[in-house]
Amino acid sequence: MNVEGNKHSLSSIRFFVLSSLLASSSFFSHPFQIQTPMAETQTSGRHHHKHNAHHVHRPPPCKGKLITVLSIDGGGVRGIIPGTIINFLETKLQELDGPDARVADYFDVVTGTSTGGLLTAMITAPDEKQRPLFSAKDIIDFYLQNCPKIFPQGYGFLGSVRKLAGAIMGPKYDGKYLHSKVKDLLKDIKLSQTLTNVIIPAFDIKLLQPIIFSSFEARLEPLKDAHVADICISTSAAPTFLPAHYFETQDSNGNTRSYNLIDGGVAANNPTLVAMSQIKKEMFLMNQDFHSYKPIDYHNFIIISIGTGAAKVEQKFSAHLASKWGILQWLYHGGSTPLIDSFSHASADIVDVHMSSVFQSLHCEQNYLRIQDETLMGQASSVDVSTKENLLELVKIGESLLKKPVSRVNLETSAFEEIKGEGTNADALTRLAKTLSEERHRRKGVMALN
Repeated sequence: MNVEGNKHSLSSIRFFVLSSLLASSSFFSHPFQIQTPMAETQTSGRHHHKHNAHHVHRPPPCKGKLITVLSIDGGGVRGIIPGTIINFLETKLQELDGPDARVADYFDVVTGTSTGGLLTAMITAPDEKQRPLFSAKDIIDFYLQNCPKIFPQGYGFLGSVRKLAGAIMGPKYDGKYLHSKVKDLLKDIKLSQTLTNVIIPAFDIKLLQPIIFSSFEARLEPLKDAHVADICISTSAAPTFLPAHYFETQDSNGNTRSYNLIDGGVAANNPTLVAMSQIKKEMFLMNQDFHSYKPIDYHNFIIISIGTGAAKVEQKFSAHLASKWGILQWLYHGGSTPLIDSFSHASADIVDVHMSSVFQSLHCEQNYLRIQDETLMGQASSVDVSTKENLLELVKIGESLLKKPVSRVNLETSAFEEIKGEGTNADALTRLAKTLSEERHRRKGVMALN
């Protein structure tokens, strides 16, 4: 039987706006509750106490003292920025534990939205030797080589006119190269096969709610065990830029479940809170990986959350200017997409404010590191300008971000401010790399004794 119904497409701009508003309001009004589809397939309670599937390369957190999370925002070509940060972190881990060390070996959960979802897949999907498909140093080359083909540029005045006309009539890009490349890269790898726990959000435009793809659930419920390629295509399907994605999953009994998905960024462009919610859910369900932890003890968490940059300093728009806009101007103005940008930045920032307030109030703020550049200017703030010059500029921005001071949300103003006395982002990552290495060795030592 088909649980979700037939393939359904969305073309109305107003319907998209409603979808985004509903997604944002429903998700963030219950920040620790992951929503599931109304029409669920027949599955029983998960009974984690009877099921415990450890990852071979990652000893579970119950064998150590910490729960570790890596979170990567969405942002199109700006994914080069977190790619640069992750490369630095992996280099530091290799200095401690040898050249074979990979980021996926050290994090209990890796979560990403949109381009962050693709990055997540690249560093957690297994190759034939059950090691990550990509080392972090390969990420930048992947973006430099493939972004111009995913987002082909139209040059000159006529190119701009064609882009605008195409965006009105349909997606700005057809997505064919992206789909082909992702499927060729990830082949038939299922979510349950990732080398560590993976969480990637998307948004179902038929159900009007977020869909959270979780390897925790995929290992237990076949209809949630989608191909990682389909998940990456879905979470990257930014409205007006790339087409919505439809696919089905099927279990051994022939039951199917259909998905009608767009970019997870309309609900959770910063997926940190999604990951925390899922971990709390696993604790509640008595997942043995977390059995020794109290759900409310944030002192046991290490979270690294990496943004893709924002153009807040540039202050492109004002209420006076926007008060005269109609639908077209909200969707396209001066080379940017104000409506989409507003939703994605709002959802990302509210998560950072929430996470910062929790960790600061519990006096464990150094356990949560948010790395973000809010000073992007011009083309660097675009999600789809894939010229060689802009892509190389994004690499430089990522490298410069490492040299900037650690920053944190000011709880009184909600502004992202530099913190004196904590060094640079590179310093913080170096300290955390040591903590991650020590935690991994601690867990391996406990497992060896058992």
